Amino acid sequence: MTPPGPPSGRTTGLSPYALALTLALLVGCGGNPAADSARVDVERMLDRRAEAVLERDETAFRATEASADAVRPELAGGSAEFANLRELPLAGWSYDLTGFDRSGDRATAEAALRYRIRGYDRAPVTAVRTLSLVRDDGAWYVASDEPSEKGTEQLWEQGAIQVVHGERSLVLGVGRPEGSLREYARLADRSVPAVTEAWGEDWARRVVVLVPHSLEEMAGLLGAPSDGYQGIAAVTTGEAGGSAKAPADRIIVNPNAYAVLGGFGKQVVLTHETTHVATRAHTNAATPLWLSEGYADWVGYRATGRSASEVAPELRRAVAEGRAPAELPEDADFGFSGDSGGLAQAYEGGWLACRMIADRWGEVRLNEFYRAVGEHGKRAEAVETALREVLGTTPGRFTEQWRAYVRTQLG
Repeated sequence: MTPPGPPSGRTTGLSPYALALTLALLVGCGGNPAADSARVDVERMLDRRAEAVLERDETAFRATEASADAVRPELAGGSAEFANLRELPLAGWSYDLTGFDRSGDRATAEAALRYRIRGYDRAPVTAVRTLSLVRDDGAWYVASDEPSEKGTEQLWEQGAIQVVHGERSLVLGVGRPEGSLREYARLADRSVPAVTEAWGEDWARRVVVLVPHSLEEMAGLLGAPSDGYQGIAAVTTGEAGGSAKAPADRIIVNPNAYAVLGGFGKQVVLTHETTHVATRAHTNAATPLWLSEGYADWVGYRATGRSASEVAPELRRAVAEGRAPAELPEDADFGFSGDSGGLAQAYEGGWLACRMIADRWGEVRLNEFYRAVGEHGKRAEAVETALREVLGTTPGRFTEQWRAYVRTQLG
């Protein structure tokens, strides 16, 4: 549709169309200039806040914090968290504003906090945050900075971070004795070469270990109820299938469960979790848990000399009672449901499957099989294809061989 021209006989001034167009350009097509300006002001303030964190400039950081009389009593400021971050070796810290809702002199913003630990994170780790903001004398300030509904707590929110540098590890703790953190670093340093010997060198060959104060704090870092991790000594977080752009994983320790283990068990646990870090780029939706968890256990026990009966007592008991499993463990069998016996059998079954591959086809083929499953990208046909192309067998024959192997090793 062609816009109307100026009225007949007029040679100066703006036509109604030109006037409307000018106003539209000034206002923005249906936009809210005040809201847009506020968002830009908040983004600039968050840039200053991020720079203050990186520069360890407490004065500049406090300049982005709302004054006490401007903050509602239920909202906490971030000065304590700034102090908690003091020892963390940061290489990057920035905010990406993803949502902004303003009401007068108050606003709520959703932001992706992206940070990198120097020497460990190849790409930023993202924490999703909800910011409560207040405007005072024309400027915006942060009244609170908390995990969003889809986010989890960060270690610095739980207290002052203590840092221990190992040769191949970085241990970050809160409320833990320095000696215990050094012991974690010692065990993690031993895990890295053990994993590299089994898996190869195509990973970062360094790990970050988080040691919170208690089980409850561990659950906070994971964003899950604490009862689901009651007997779990450690877990590894990270983005499955992350290539070279994936950030380093975090090994998160449950100090309550980890403390009751002996030296041997502690080493196996950290080697298991370090294996997850090493294999992460080849682990995705195509990888069944019997393979990812079984492989991590295989590496953990690989050089220990322990027999199958010693490593798989729950499965050995089931075999002795005539309850030997007929199928490989399903993903659901690895859930933290409170059935410790069933969970143990799932891990033991996956471990024996990987051990069988290493025994019959060799360790090189086991690694090739793991990578081939991950390369498929999706679960359907991933294991079947890898079994055929790498091991020259079928799911049915493989399962039969595994059942026989379980009975032979544990009978």
